[in-house]
Amino acid sequence: MKKLFVGNLSWSMNSDDLRAAFESFGEIDDAVVILERDTGRSRGFGFVTFVNAADADAAIAEMNEKEVQGRALIVNEARERD
Repeated sequence: MKKLFVGNLSWSMNSDDLRAAFESFGEIDDAVVILERDTGRSRGFGFVTFVNAADADAAIAEMNEKEVQGRALIVNEARERD
């Protein structure tokens, strides 16, 4: 499995939209848009976890800087917080 960070999301994008934007690359284990705890509004980023690392790499190559819902996405491999 390989987890991707997806930033600069449209404020209206939800987890289902995020999954739909990436599912053409391969099997997705999880896709989630991170929400503000207090307001429930999008924080403008999320994570997509692919079952296959090669599919994740293809998604990074294709989707980084691609415009989705009017915003150029930032897509790279997620890193654990220090």
